[in-house]
Amino acid sequence: MDLTAPHAADSHDLIRVHGARENNLKDVSVEIPKRRLTVFTGVSGSGKSSLVFDTIAAESQRLINETYSAFVQGFMQTLARPEVDVLDGITTAIIVDQQRMGADPRSTVGTATDANAMLRILFSRLGRPHIGPPKAYSFNVASVSGAGAITVERGGQTVKERRSFSITGGMCPRCEGRGSVTDMDLTQLYDENKSLAEGALSVPGYKTGGWNYRLYTESGLYPADKPIRSFTKKQLHDFLYREATRMKIAGINMTYEGLVPRIQKSMLSKDREGMQPHIREFVDRAVTFATCPECEGTRLSEAARSSKIGKISIADACAMQISDLAEWVGGLDEPSVAPLLGSLRHTLDSFVEIGLGYLSLDRSAGTLSGGEAQRVKMIRHLGSSLTDVTYVFDEPTTGLHSHDIQRMNGLLLRLRDKGNTVLVVEHKPEVIAIADHVVDLGPGAGTAGGTVCFEGTVEGLRGGDTLTGRHLDDRAKLKETVRKASGTLEIRGATAHNLRNVDVDVPLGVLCVVTGVAGSGKSSLIHGSVPAGADVVSIDQSPIRGSRRSNPATYTGLLDPIRKAFAKANGVKPALFSANSEGACPTCNGAGVIYTDLAIMAGVATTCEECDGKRFDASVLEYHLGGRDISEVLAMPVTEAAEFFSTGEARTPAAHKILERMADVGLGYLTLGQPLTTLSGGERQRLKLATRMADKGGVYVLDEPTTGLHLADVEQLLGLLDRLVDAGKSVIVIEHHQAVMAHADWIIDLGPGAGHDGGQIVFEGTPADLVAARSTLTGRHLAEYVGA
Repeated sequence: MDLTAPHAADSHDLIRVHGARENNLKDVSVEIPKRRLTVFTGVSGSGKSSLVFDTIAAESQRLINETYSAFVQGFMQTLARPEVDVLDGITTAIIVDQQRMGADPRSTVGTATDANAMLRILFSRLGRPHIGPPKAYSFNVASVSGAGAITVERGGQTVKERRSFSITGGMCPRCEGRGSVTDMDLTQLYDENKSLAEGALSVPGYKTGGWNYRLYTESGLYPADKPIRSFTKKQLHDFLYREATRMKIAGINMTYEGLVPRIQKSMLSKDREGMQPHIREFVDRAVTFATCPECEGTRLSEAARSSKIGKISIADACAMQISDLAEWVGGLDEPSVAPLLGSLRHTLDSFVEIGLGYLSLDRSAGTLSGGEAQRVKMIRHLGSSLTDVTYVFDEPTTGLHSHDIQRMNGLLLRLRDKGNTVLVVEHKPEVIAIADHVVDLGPGAGTAGGTVCFEGTVEGLRGGDTLTGRHLDDRAKLKETVRKASGTLEIRGATAHNLRNVDVDVPLGVLCVVTGVAGSGKSSLIHGSVPAGADVVSIDQSPIRGSRRSNPATYTGLLDPIRKAFAKANGVKPALFSANSEGACPTCNGAGVIYTDLAIMAGVATTCEECDGKRFDASVLEYHLGGRDISEVLAMPVTEAAEFFSTGEARTPAAHKILERMADVGLGYLTLGQPLTTLSGGERQRLKLATRMADKGGVYVLDEPTTGLHLADVEQLLGLLDRLVDAGKSVIVIEHHQAVMAHADWIIDLGPGAGHDGGQIVFEGTPADLVAARSTLTGRHLAEYVGA
């Protein structure tokens, strides 16, 4: 027997992917080494996420889910097997993606990371006075009690028993654990000089004659034909605040509820970002949010705030900066809760180590930026003892300053050195440089991508003739001359979040870049002091939402002029040319596919046979414009469509303008009808940019527009920003990307650190001065970058 022969179990050192066809992948085959750091690069939309997330990670997740019983699988997300011929050697995948955290008003950094759960147990054991179990310290648990008789069948007899129960929760009764109370501006809800019959209500969705309206006009609790100002006290209370009551209205049993609680339940319980624009506008107008006067924004009841360890209550602990809280917990020496303290210390130290020590546990999860949310998700994997696991990261350096990227690199290498496979989708050269193996996808985006252009070492990539290889060592040069400001926007005494009474003049008419380490107060300064209003177009990082029925044409508003052009040319109504309206194929309701739900198995989507996936009724496809039917127009890429709508019979200036903007941001390859759900993060970001560029405004505020952009695309973005400034606009960009800094006319650098170590202006001036002074972290990194 040959003792030198390797053991059969050691021969699986590769993850083999053969024939991957998810989204735009064209029969891709790659071999990825295990226990190494592999970086996937390529332009935005080239198929990186399709290969890493939708193929390798999705299959790993699906195989793990299949090990559970059918009962448990019923509660899990059902996943289809990816379109791939062979997937060999995959291990358990842990996915850390860029999805923003749920912006539920009750979700905080502490609840999202389990740090709050551990603090609650700590206070329930050591807090004095003792007020109850961990629930008593939770702002999501209300105090309830009740008593009554219950009927129990026992041994053939029916016995009545008396039962009572009580739960002590920590929720502030006034604001119900939200930390802020909402006040309605009643003048925005109705016109008190009109009667209900005259259409006094001005709430969206409450149209005269609709059910929402009839609920109030026909309730009989108050006269519908008298002006609201003449209501008695009781009638006004019934109209505005009455509790939900079952009653007969217009001959139908319905639940009547006062107008204010009804609006609170239907509109205010939703996340603001998820609202339709007209409802969001109404809520912004009619509702004011104020800090809860009873709990002072801590969300906790008086009892929960009165119980302390030393002089610190759980509210104080959650309000502390995490780096300070870690110190406080480190100073507690209590053998009775030693394991709990150890675990809590580890979690808090992980925050500090990953560069989030400036957050506090009571920070609302919805206010975190994309990069912060991703790093919060990473915390539970740091220091984990698992090995031989595949960690999958989606641009982990989003929102990170060059100074923080070195720290992130260290974390990725540590995960790898433990014996794990680390797969990273990334554009930043600093991260590509530390890879053991690089897979470059391309050559272009969308249909022009989906193939492997290069596989090998970083050195090989540098020498190879691929788009990434050519741009890898690109270094932007500092501008020889900078534009002069045409005016200034004065910010005085800014104190939002961690800002320390900041005074700054932001120059207008130029490209101004605001920079500084993550958490130094950039967004607080700009979003807090330059409100999006009459002349300001603010493009933040919030993701664009859209179902599989939405596509670039519907999202950008492009479909409206196209439908009108088709309707005018054919003498029919525009609604026929919408797959979500009258023109929809009756069999698949305009979805193009028919979904079959198979309970615990993944659902199956089959192309609709009636319309052949075109989504329109056959009769609609007989109408033409410029020789094309509507489904052919939706199948065109942006560049082709821009040409099509620019001249001849199909000339539609409104459509052409939107298409030109989409080409400007580098989306010329997208087809107009591609479902939004299949777009990559970078593509969505640019689609949003193209849409908002249409808004009329003199000042554009952009929050990290290079997120998800390849090095080659950054050049195109800079060209676009230059064109905006040359057209007389002012552009303010919050950014970490050095190429954008080097290209700026003026830089405002915040710092020196993050959280309470930041919040000050450490430099303002031209990029050349910043490099020459090297007085700040940004200055030192920028000097290194431009080779000064």
